[in-house]
Amino acid sequence: MKELEQKIGYTFQNKGLLKKAVTHSSYANEAKEKNGSNERLEFLGDAVLSIIISDFLYKNYNHLPEGELTKLRASLVCEKSLFGFSKQLDLGSFLRLGKGEKQTGGSERSSILADAFEAVLAAIYLDGGIESASKFVMGFANTELLNTKQSAFIDYKTTLQEIIQKNPDEKPSYHLTGESGPDHDKKFAVEVRLNGELIGTGEGRSKKEAEQAAACEALKKIES
Repeated sequence: MKELEQKIGYTFQNKGLLKKAVTHSSYANEAKEKNGSNERLEFLGDAVLSIIISDFLYKNYNHLPEGELTKLRASLVCEKSLFGFSKQLDLGSFLRLGKGEKQTGGSERSSILADAFEAVLAAIYLDGGIESASKFVMGFANTELLNTKQSAFIDYKTTLQEIIQKNPDEKPSYHLTGESGPDHDKKFAVEVRLNGELIGTGEGRSKKEAEQAAACEALKKIES
């Protein structure tokens, strides 16, 4: 378990939680495991994962509407993504599987590994709280976001430009109006103006995100 703790980047106060998190039902049934399998932890982990990802996306992707946030969240919490996260941890080699499950390749099965990832997340949450759980899961999710961001991303600036271009005399301009927060957690504020008139404002963790947020607000005003 110590090696797995090192891979996870978290040291458990209650080692039994981690042990349970990697115990598949096939092992628990065969060995008549007193504490049972990881199924209940997987149930909790599913909920913890959803709130962590939802909270992060809500706070950091304020230029995206609800529908796009839902798509982005779905791409991060699906079995395929969780399977990938588990493979990065080599979680399969730590799973406690029944003989039959082990012989049929259970340690490589995507559904088993995805469930185990959620169980480990729940174990961290129970042992160390939401901050520890968030730190663990966002280490994987941030990387995944870089891969999925473009496919889920709506380019509000381009959409706004296309609408305004119908009138050749008008052109939007973006202006940085403020910066706040420490270097590792900067927030930027931007205004978008049309012929000098303010039509939208936005904030983001980068100038580009803030510009997208401002363009999004401008589009809402134009379409309303």
